[in-house]
Amino acid sequence: MAETKREIERKYDAPTDHFRLPDLLKVPGVSAVIDKGVVELDAVYYDTEDQRLAEDRITLRRRSGGDDAGWHLKLPVVLSEGVRDEVQAPPSAGLPRALAGLVRSRVRGDELIPVVRLRSSRDVSHLTDADGSLLAEVCVDAVRAERADGERATAWTEIEVELADGADPAFLGKVEKRLRKAGVERSASVSKLARALEETGAERPTKPEASARAEAEPDTAGARVLAHLRAQRDALVELDPAVRRDLPDSVHQMRVATRRIRSAFKTYKKVLDPDVTGPVAEELKWLAGELGIDRDREVLTERITGRIDAVPRTLLLGPVRGRLRIWAVARRHGSRRHTVAVLDGRRYLALLDGLDALLAEPPLLPDAAKPAAEVLAKAARKDKARLAGRIEHALSLEPGTRRDVALHEARKAAKRARYAGEAARPVLGKQAKKFAKRMKGVQSVLGDHQDSVVAREALRQLGIQANAAGETAFTWGLLYGQEQAAAADRERELPGVWARAEKQELSAG
Repeated sequence: MAETKREIERKYDAPTDHFRLPDLLKVPGVSAVIDKGVVELDAVYYDTEDQRLAEDRITLRRRSGGDDAGWHLKLPVVLSEGVRDEVQAPPSAGLPRALAGLVRSRVRGDELIPVVRLRSSRDVSHLTDADGSLLAEVCVDAVRAERADGERATAWTEIEVELADGADPAFLGKVEKRLRKAGVERSASVSKLARALEETGAERPTKPEASARAEAEPDTAGARVLAHLRAQRDALVELDPAVRRDLPDSVHQMRVATRRIRSAFKTYKKVLDPDVTGPVAEELKWLAGELGIDRDREVLTERITGRIDAVPRTLLLGPVRGRLRIWAVARRHGSRRHTVAVLDGRRYLALLDGLDALLAEPPLLPDAAKPAAEVLAKAARKDKARLAGRIEHALSLEPGTRRDVALHEARKAAKRARYAGEAARPVLGKQAKKFAKRMKGVQSVLGDHQDSVVAREALRQLGIQANAAGETAFTWGLLYGQEQAAAADRERELPGVWARAEKQELSAG
């Protein structure tokens, strides 16, 4: 079974091949430096032929020697330099299924092949405090690296300082200060693998998409829209392993990426041919729906739970919390198992391949060659006008089901206008940021209204189930009334929020 640990470390280049650590007892907080001896490590690193894992700063290896022999997959933690999550699995002939899933969005159907072999003679020391608790492990590694084909090799010595679990990250800075006094500098390479690939000349083949990107004019609408789409495609790929590991908010963020891409296809239909983007958009809609099965249930359950928590105990009549738990469990669809099955399916991988193909050979229309500021501003204004029409229509209807449906359609339009503003921000700056913020405000009001609509239907069903079981439905009716009042509040709030948003202009000048 795979295990995960958070790795927080810093790497340094040793000044000489026969480097010896300075006296680390002089590091504040260190009471003992314990020599743990020398360990011989032998690791083979795997990647695709075009080194997709290395490109995303991911390392996959099978290592022998030491107390953690087996398969190791290291995934960078976003916005955290020197921090990676290491997923370990026991030794086996082939890549364990759990680790294979975590790299599938990058690898797809391609083969993982050996690219580099690293053999290290590791001199290990433990730094402990006055209580004998481990603060950090310091390793001096004499490394020999060779390409898998054996044609080229290189060698170097480096120092790794890895923070112990639960230790203060600021301790690494104290160790670094001491090392710097000994002439030690931070390594320019993010990992041993990166250095080995560079020094053995294992160059990556150039991707067609990368070549097209280099040739694109940066200030054209086409280049800007494609850059936005690539960022969202990359987000999908990067979030895949986070969703598989069930990390907080990962499913929601993955759904957001699918929505941003679909929204961009619609907003920029004069930049990219909708006949080509349409089928991809439909597949993105399918993926968002599959991911949303359990996410929507969780959000709804949290909303109703919050309502119950706010009700005075004297008004909680009957087994309300128990009834909610029964209802929530009955609505589950295998949760994570279902989500992982979707991500392991051929349809999902075909979607990722389709996105890659579209971005490698984008179906550009004449507007793609026009100035980005002009096209993006015009597209955002058009989305705003579309939103204005939907809000006007919704507010012209009498309160009830038809208005609820119309307000939900307005919510979708607000989201699309917001995304258009956010996509324009690299070109139009602060005014695009303000535009997106105003549209988000409208989206929030309409979103809370729609959440109330969905919650009311759930509460009605809960009341029916309670009544059928011989329980009082009083509390469910009370909660229904609260949601009804909340929806009415949002409807009264909407005109003022929209009036402020409507004033926010967006221009190319």
